[in-house]
Amino acid sequence: MSSKYQQIPVPPYPGERDPGKESLVKVAALQMEPHIADKDHNIEETLKIIDEAGKKGAELMVLPELCNTGYIFNSRQEAFALSEEVPEGPTTQEWIKAAKKHNAYICAGITEREGNHLYNSVVVVGPEGYIGTYRKTHLWNEEKMWFEPGNLGYPVFSLPFGKIGCRVCYDVWFPEVTRILAAQGADIICDSTNWVVVDPLQTKEKPTAATSAAQMSLMNAVYSICADRVGEERGCIYIGNSCITDPGGGFVAGPGDPDKPEVVMAEINVMLARYRHWSDFNNPHTDRRTDLYDDFLGYYPDEEW
Repeated sequence: MSSKYQQIPVPPYPGERDPGKESLVKVAALQMEPHIADKDHNIEETLKIIDEAGKKGAELMVLPELCNTGYIFNSRQEAFALSEEVPEGPTTQEWIKAAKKHNAYICAGITEREGNHLYNSVVVVGPEGYIGTYRKTHLWNEEKMWFEPGNLGYPVFSLPFGKIGCRVCYDVWFPEVTRILAAQGADIICDSTNWVVVDPLQTKEKPTAATSAAQMSLMNAVYSICADRVGEERGCIYIGNSCITDPGGGFVAGPGDPDKPEVVMAEINVMLARYRHWSDFNNPHTDRRTDLYDDFLGYYPDEEW
């Protein structure tokens, strides 16, 4: 169901350009089912679904959280054995090849190792190679037993069609994350996630996580691309419902199937994340009371992390 916000006209352009057409980009949430501790299988599955999206013309693709390893580790030793360095590791290198093949940009969840530290990370790659990394800052449940909290802050990456920031799953519960990314100019939030059944709060029939993503889009006038996984892993049930939400809080694609892998895809107009006026008197960014709190809520992008 599309949001009415998409129908809001953008400001008139000088000259003969067709308003908004130059800002269209095809984006996709790649919903899949990783197998725990089977990296060869998982990498192969990511490449298959990347190929599927690439053949459909996707220019920006998002893959689920920890999609190269699976999520429910038995021990830190298991997580460490499955981890790899970024970007030198084999998974990132395969994703770089896929990005070049399809002339596309890929954000994908990976179990990252730096020295003896482990991170729940998203790697960002494109046709030009490795672009950057985001490390999850809000660790969920037993993740705290395996991973270090992210220490790279909230980077925003400039791509040819606009600026993107990354979230990972539980990060969406913290509105500061999306607000800080939007305050730095992000047009699109790429959310690699593992939304899971947490009875009675979160079920396949009640995809509140997707609704939360839509609300974050609404409150910050950004697009969100949320790629979840499906299936069951060591007793943990995943809910699918991958989605793409627009700056008006609507679903432009999805929520996806709760049980099956699929490509959830849409063509979006990045201009709508740049033109943030709801009316002559309302703009959710310029209306912020920065006399009471600073622009970045106490986060300073230029600091060393």
